[in-house]
Amino acid sequence: MNPVLKVRDVCLSYHTLSGETPALSHISFDLMPGEFLSIVGPSGCGKSTLLNLIAGLLTPEHGSITLGDRPVSSGSAAVGYMLQKDHLLEWRSIYKNILLGLEIRKELTPEKLAHAEALLQTYGLDRFRDARPSQLSGGMRQRAALIRTLVLEPELLLLDEPFSALDYQTRLNVSDDIGKILKSSGKPAILVTHDISEAISMADRVLILSARPATVRKIIDIDLDISDRTPLSSRNAPDFKKYFNIIWKELNENA
Repeated sequence: MNPVLKVRDVCLSYHTLSGETPALSHISFDLMPGEFLSIVGPSGCGKSTLLNLIAGLLTPEHGSITLGDRPVSSGSAAVGYMLQKDHLLEWRSIYKNILLGLEIRKELTPEKLAHAEALLQTYGLDRFRDARPSQLSGGMRQRAALIRTLVLEPELLLLDEPFSALDYQTRLNVSDDIGKILKSSGKPAILVTHDISEAISMADRVLILSARPATVRKIIDIDLDISDRTPLSSRNAPDFKKYFNIIWKELNENA
C-alpha cells in the first residue's frame, strides 16, 4: 500500500528584519490511506506551520510534500483544513454555512447537494439546518464545520486543535463524535494537539516534534488492543497510560 502523503526532508525558516528563525528542520514522514496521525510537540515548535505546509499555504525552503503523486498546492480541494475556530457565518443558516465551500467553488451540483443532505442526516444536524450558528452549542458548531469540510470530499483532512476552545466535557464528546465520523468516512487525517491524551485516543500513530527548530523525535504506533475502538473507549484501555508516559517523557526530556 502506497502512502497518501509523503513529507520528505522538509525545512523552513522565517525571515524578518531582525534575522532568520529556523522553524522546521528535515521533517520526514508518511501518512497511509485511512490513517489518523496526531502531532504533538512543545508550544511554538512549528506544529501549525507544518500543517500550513501540508495544506500548500506555505512552501518549504527544502524538501518536498506530495499528496498522491502531486505536490501540494495552495487552494487545492484535495486538502480540507479544520481550524480552532469554526468560522461559521452568523448571517447564514447552518445549511447555508455547510454549502459555502461548494458555492465558492461553483460546485452546487445535484450530486453535491445530495451529499450535503446525507451528511446533515447522518451526523444529526438536519433538524438544525435553518438555525443560526449562535443558536448551536460549541460542539454542534464544530460538527457543522466538519461537515462543511467533508462535503468538499477532500483526500486529506487537517485538524489544527479544533477542540481547544471547548470546555473539557464538550471537548471529550466532540472529539469522540468527530473521531467516529472520520473513521466511518475512511478519510486520512492529521491532528495537531497539545493534549497528549487526545493525541493517543484518536490516533493510529503519534508523531512527536522537538522544540524549535522542530525535528521528528519519534513516531509511536498506538496499539490499544480493544474492540470497537473509539476516542472515548481508548482512554480506558490498559495500555493507554503506558503510551501517555512514553510521550510525556519524550516531550520533557530536553524541556
